[in-house]
Amino acid sequence: MAASNDLQEALKPFHQRASDAEERLAKLEAAVATKTVADTGSNELSNKVAELQKLLEAAESERLAEREKALKDLQRVTEENAKLHYRISHLVRALEKANSDLALK
Repeated sequence: MAASNDLQEALKPFHQRASDAEERLAKLEAAVATKTVADTGSNELSNKVAELQKLLEAAESERLAEREKALKDLQRVTEENAKLHYRISHLVRALEKANSDLALK
């Protein structure tokens, strides 16, 4: 239970950064959707759309990189947790053996 809470706490910053990236993507998509051709020349509009598209692609790649990093961290923490459980089981076994040895004396 505590390990699950620790894992959730460890992943909180990654979830927050992913949420921030998704918000930025939504804002960029909204900005692209609300631009009108009548306001500016077609050349200027094309440049702005291309710039926004590049920003959108950069934000998406950043989001994917952050997600990949979070997954790697989750895998590392999961492996570490398994190792700790293994060590705990051996320590418990050693304590039980020590207690039984003391009881025999």
